[in-house]
Amino acid sequence: RTLGRMLTIQRILVKHGLDDFIRATHLLRPLRFLFILFPRSRDATGPLGERIRLALEELGPIFVKFGQAISTRRDLLPPDIAMELAKLQDAVPPFPAEEAAKIISDAYGEPVDEVFQRFDSEPLAAASIAQVHSAQLKDGSEVVVKVLRPGVEDQIDRDLDVLRMLAGLARRYWEHGERLKPQEVVAEYERTIMDELDLMREAANTAQLKRNFEGSDMLYVPEIYWDYCRPEVMVQERIFGTPVSDMDALRAAGTNIQKLAENGVAIFFTQVFKHNFFHADMHPGNIFVIITDPENPKYAAVDFGIVGTLNPEDKRYLAENFLAFFDRDYHRIAQLHLDSGWVPAGTRVDQLETAVRTVCEPIFNKPLSEISFAQVLVRLFRVAQRFDVEVQPQLILLHKTLFNIEGLGRDMYPQLD
Repeated sequence: RTLGRMLTIQRILVKHGLDDFIRATHLLRPLRFLFILFPRSRDATGPLGERIRLALEELGPIFVKFGQAISTRRDLLPPDIAMELAKLQDAVPPFPAEEAAKIISDAYGEPVDEVFQRFDSEPLAAASIAQVHSAQLKDGSEVVVKVLRPGVEDQIDRDLDVLRMLAGLARRYWEHGERLKPQEVVAEYERTIMDELDLMREAANTAQLKRNFEGSDMLYVPEIYWDYCRPEVMVQERIFGTPVSDMDALRAAGTNIQKLAENGVAIFFTQVFKHNFFHADMHPGNIFVIITDPENPKYAAVDFGIVGTLNPEDKRYLAENFLAFFDRDYHRIAQLHLDSGWVPAGTRVDQLETAVRTVCEPIFNKPLSEISFAQVLVRLFRVAQRFDVEVQPQLILLHKTLFNIEGLGRDMYPQLD
């Protein structure tokens, strides 16, 4: 089955004129023989960004999620590719409304028009795992109905087989395989994405976040209608806000963008270090802004299928790292890495301290607009390789969230410190 899926991936990449990417990718280079054994027609006439987006859509949910994640980093992508990938956040081709209605009817055991006062067949948004329809309950409440894509579990399971195979090859044959723990990372990703397929779990996550931010003037979380929630269908309060990516509309309304950006940082730190329960899918398609009071804008978040938590040791370690960084105490950062076991015992603290200082000092107290994330990443990778820093799979969701919110901050308010 895995070989068959690899052949399908190869066919789709060739179809959209992207086979050069496989030829140029180190890990996939051994698969080049597939192009000789199974040649296909190739179309490279359209814009590159569009071809990448179409290929990711055709490849399925895991690939779409990858495109969503990197779409938040316009500083790392050519503008045309970033614009196309941004469409993956909530504009993936929808599945037919008739299928959505059948899934809902099967879940409730009665026709859609008997459950809802109104059900809009045209989707509000469509993403990799599910799509959303607006509706009205019998009591007049405006809601959104989230419905899982048909067959999505089989698609994801098939691609997880491919990821597991590649991770096994990397662990066995790649010189950095043991340090970067590819199999453990894939296992962590598998747990995350399989949890996302249970909409009852997402409803529970939403309810928990709503309790955590009850009465907050920074973040609003929609109400869940539990009587209408099933593993494949979820109903929640409809949010009426401005998409956070629509900066023109936010500025035209006189929104205090600086306050909005700073509140975003405060929300992140609060979720991670106070509540230890954070929204880990914070791409712009899941975030709106309520601007009834433009001077005091308020975030409204949706789609809590992916949330993260930290164990007490990791939370403490990360908090101490943050504090040491704010104090420019690079010796403390180096010692923390050694104490946590992230670097091998016997590593010289003074050498690691110098390396950390080299990475951190150039970006200290600078706004996002003056920091090259790409250059920082390269420096971090060099330090990690030199000192055999091991990947921590349990922190993958936190890394992903930081990656997304920093990209969001760059778009929103580049002067953000």
